[in-house]
Amino acid sequence: MDVVIVGGLHAVARKAAVDELLATVPDSVALHHDLSTAVHGTVVRTVRDTTGVLSTGDAPLVNDCACCALREDLMPELDRLADAGLTRLAVVELWDSVEPKAMAEVVAAHAGDALVLSGVVTAVDPALLLPCLSNGDDLMDAGLAAAPSDQRTVADTWARQLEYAPVLAVAEGDDADGAEPDDEDRALLAQLHPTARQVPVGRGELAAAALAGFDVEAAAAAQHPACALLPAEADACGVVTLVWRRERPFHPERLYDALEDLTCAAARSRGRFWLADHPDTLLGWDAAGGALCVESAGPWLASLPDAAWEMVPPVRRAAAALDWHPEHGDRCNHLVFTSPGLDRDGLEQVLESCLLTDEEYAAGRDAWRHLPPAFDTLLEV
Repeated sequence: MDVVIVGGLHAVARKAAVDELLATVPDSVALHHDLSTAVHGTVVRTVRDTTGVLSTGDAPLVNDCACCALREDLMPELDRLADAGLTRLAVVELWDSVEPKAMAEVVAAHAGDALVLSGVVTAVDPALLLPCLSNGDDLMDAGLAAAPSDQRTVADTWARQLEYAPVLAVAEGDDADGAEPDDEDRALLAQLHPTARQVPVGRGELAAAALAGFDVEAAAAAQHPACALLPAEADACGVVTLVWRRERPFHPERLYDALEDLTCAAARSRGRFWLADHPDTLLGWDAAGGALCVESAGPWLASLPDAAWEMVPPVRRAAAALDWHPEHGDRCNHLVFTSPGLDRDGLEQVLESCLLTDEEYAAGRDAWRHLPPAFDTLLEV
């Protein structure tokens, strides 16, 4: 039995994508867990096909976590369908704010002879792309939290949903719930996830793309700051993607002082960076909706002894090789900013001003370690 995961915050587009899969693949069913009832202690499961609802049920919360309840209830249901031998395709329609990565990894770990994860799809209404990406509200305030402790925002959740899936089901017109998209919306979508296969909803083409296969390890690597597959330079229809790469570390205090300007300069920015007072730590940059997440993503490979390289995944070694410098190794700044109306020159000036000066750089790493530790609070050092 094939399993395809369909997610995304755009509920009307998501339902249209699921309906198309049910209509074009014989003997298919869709499973959906409604997490909006989690505040009452249960998660409601619905199984349906093209004729309507086949069954419903309640799953109790697990550790006060709605997503945990989803995982605990989903796999037995998929096993039941696979064992019955009557279902060719099970479409897992995720609730609004559930991110596909966690669910894909659960299904892939459980897959075997009876079922296989064949695809992950995010449904998109292009007209709602920028509004969601610019929405810095907490999911809790928007009524979309998956648990009482959920601290995510609408923007960062939507960015991860969009960028994880290799297939985007693009719904426009009658299949969408936003205004009519324009060229700027389409250009923004193309620049945010240039490697994704975009498939229009409603033309009967989605099933072939959704069932093309899915590599959960490759998908995770493409999201990891150390080896993320970041967008390239682009400029179309008023939307600009700036790729900024430098082989000199940031001054921690000057970068910290510029964080607000840098975070608000683009609808979306991401990448990895090199901080002078943490010279051995690869830091991840992830910003959307005016909010920034900075976190340690492990060591730069150049800081590891040769023997440790044997334990590093090949994709990580390949990414390091692309950035390799004879003196610094893979240490570098590689940040990507995408936005309509991006002030490219202004943004570059701010970024350049945050680097070490020639004098500071010449002082060497021992001196860098004594620079003001502006990021220690963010990094919980």
